[in-house]
Amino acid sequence: MKNKIKKFSLILLFILLMTTSSVLACTVCGQNQPKALKNITHGVGPQGNLDYIIIIGGIIIVSFTLIYSLKFLIRPGEKHAGHIKNIVVDERY
Repeated sequence: MKNKIKKFSLILLFILLMTTSSVLACTVCGQNQPKALKNITHGVGPQGNLDYIIIIGGIIIVSFTLIYSLKFLIRPGEKHAGHIKNIVVDERY
């Protein structure tokens, strides 16, 4: 099991490293972005403080969603035989 996870992680890292150059900003977009976000992505970037608050809020929501979805997928914690997940996961049906 650990070898599969390790192999999957390495493949995912490789794909991530190969695609980063295609998402970086071009020279024109990089010059128009604020100093903190230069060359990260295309477009002009955040225009004011409210934009930064919205971005940070979105990052927090997405992070919590990712963490909890992985947590409940890996270890759901429900052991009762009559739970709906046991009906869905059961191979007899």
